[in-house]
This record gives sequence, C-alpha cells and structure tokens, in this order.
Amino acid sequence: MTTLVGYLKILGLIACIVFGFFQIFSRTPSVRQYTFQTLKTAGNELKEHVAHDPYNQLVDVPRDSILVFDPAERRANATILSLVRSKEVNELVMTMKEVEETFNHKFNYPWTFLNDEPFTEEFKKLTSEATNSTVYYETIPANHWNMPDFVSKELAIAAGQRMLQQGVQYANMMSYHNMCRWNSGLFYHHPRLQQFKYYWRVEPNTHYYCDIDYDLFRYMEDNEKTYGFTISLYDDPNSIVTLWNTTMDFLSDHIDYLHPNSALGYLLDNSRPDHNKIAGYSTNHFWSNFEIGDMDFFRSEPYTQFFNALDVAGGFYYERWGDAPVHTIGLVLFEDKHKIHWFRDIGYRHIPFINCPNSPKCKNRCPTGDTYEGASFLADEVSTPIWWKYAHMN
Repeated sequence: MTTLVGYLKILGLIACIVFGFFQIFSRTPSVRQYTFQTLKTAGNELKEHVAHDPYNQLVDVPRDSILVFDPAERRANATILSLVRSKEVNELVMTMKEVEETFNHKFNYPWTFLNDEPFTEEFKKLTSEATNSTVYYETIPANHWNMPDFVSKELAIAAGQRMLQQGVQYANMMSYHNMCRWNSGLFYHHPRLQQFKYYWRVEPNTHYYCDIDYDLFRYMEDNEKTYGFTISLYDDPNSIVTLWNTTMDFLSDHIDYLHPNSALGYLLDNSRPDHNKIAGYSTNHFWSNFEIGDMDFFRSEPYTQFFNALDVAGGFYYERWGDAPVHTIGLVLFEDKHKIHWFRDIGYRHIPFINCPNSPKCKNRCPTGDTYEGASFLADEVSTPIWWKYAHMN
C-alpha cells in the first residue's frame, strides 16, 4: 500500500511538471499575444515578453484603490530589517538616510539590526542618530548562525575550493554560507522578530531613488500580498547544482503543498538552456537583498518542511545555495502567484543592477529604464521580464 501511495505521489508530481511545460510551450495563442519589445539599456538590448514596456511605461504607485498615504492611520506590524556588521556602519547609515528620506520619515517603522556578534557602541550611536524610529540591536544565537553538526566541515571546505575554481563567488567563505542558510530559513525565528509579521530587508550600500509616499507594509497587508521584490535575476547554476533535484524529491512527498495557481513556468522557463542543463531549472530568482515579506509564510508548515529538507541535504555548505533561490522556489511553488508583487515603482540599486521606473517620484535620480550598470553581458542576467510573463499568464 505504501509503495502504491508513493507511485501515486510521483505520478502527481510528474503531471504537475508536465502541465507546467504545457503552459510554457503549448499555449500558443496566449504566448503569441506577448509581443517582443526591445528595451535599450546603455546601448544593449533586453527582450521583453509582454505587450507593453514595464520599464519605461510611466508608473507612479501600484494601481490599487487601497493605498495608505496618511501616516496617522494604523500601521502594519512590521520592521525594517538589516543583517549587518559593525564595520559596515558608514555604508549602512548612507542607506538608512535614503530609506528615511524616501519613505520612513513619514511612517516611522522600527529598525531591527542583527549580527552574529554584539554591535559596537559606535554602531549604535551612528545608526540611532540616522532615524527617529525605534531601533533594536540583536545578536543571532550561535546555534542559528554556525554550521550545523550534521554537516562535515572537511567536505564543506573541499567543496568550497572546488566551486571557487569554477568561478562561484564567495564559495570558500564559511560566513557567507552561514548567512545564506540563516537568511533562508532561520531569521524569522529570532526572538525579536517573533513580534513582527512583515519585514523589509535593507542592506548596506544600497540606494533608494524614488519617493515612496504610501505605506508599503499596509499595501502588503491590505492587498494580501506575501512577498515583494524589485529585481529578478538568473543565478550561477554551478552554485545550486542539486537544489532543484532536492526540491523535486521533497515535492514528490508533499505534492499537496504545490499551489494550484503557482507561477511554475517562471522556474521551468528555458530561455537560458545552459542553466537548465546544469541546475535542472531556470535559476530565475527574486534578488533578496531587497525584499518585503510576510514572515508568517516562511513560518508556515510547507515552507518550514521545505527548508528542513534542504538543510538536511547539506547544500548550503556542500554547494552554495543562496537565500534568494530558496525563497523564490518556496514562494513560487507554495504561494498564489498573484500574492507575489513586483514593486516596479521603487527605484533601487544594488551594484551592478538597478530598478529605475519612469516616475515623477524619482526626480531624475536614476537612469529611467536601466536594469544594470557596467559590462554589457549583465543585461542577460536580468530575468524580471520572465517573471512578468508568467505572473500575467492566465
């Protein structure tokens, strides 16, 4: 009987994957209605799969009647969150000032800073002076941050050296692996964050260009959004070689977790076949250095079980699984695609990628329509149009 149930689960999973490919490749009338437009970005071209130009089209705020502009109204249960080291204080304060200027001086959401070591007094002084909001300074428990006992340190070090030779960034930095694991499945369990539902992740040395006059957290809450992002990219397939296979193994035992209105095509898209060949899927992901999310989703049973399965597999150390692909896969598989929101009205820069909308609120502070800065090959790394395509496919 157990074997029969197992076969049925596998058949169900295969049916879902086949249906995903059917959506991508067999719905000719729907796909053909998406015209291919060329976005000129610093002299390079990015193919767009939608019937209009989402980068250069005039945009102000989300087209929704439920927007909160009055700071006196009820605020959401939320915090602005930053994982940061004391030595990064100058870069962080620069970013804080931009977040405060464009958004938070109007709504006064608290800041929460986390570190695996206690913050210095200088860090506390400079950051508290950069905001009028409440500020929390928290230390991450060692059992959340450090490599778990079930991972072989020797194998992890050897794997890091191998990936480094393949050109995988930060592959030999154990602290980076710790960070990816913590951000993937442990940050929302921190005692301080237990009091909050929503978070906005802010990193040092990132830039915010456009005035945000409405309450982002209330927008998430009032419109039942689970997750918001600004930039979608392709990942390095050599950093996540077994992530998709591990995900499929998990899903074969939990096919009921797959949301019927998922954007599965975003993960199965074949625009970069070299990525699919190495990693088993598109490697599309929401760039998580900016993200606004509902921590209750990550605390849910499907995502918790998913993270636990990935954790035991050891890929956070034997490979370089990042929190961005892990968050993305969990969200796309387990959540309604309409609850994932592209904040295209938010001007954002994390070197070398940019989200710069055509909006009067940006006041020409960033180059409208640009998606990257630097070498032309970076244009091929942006996959936001791929998300737009599948998120709007019926």
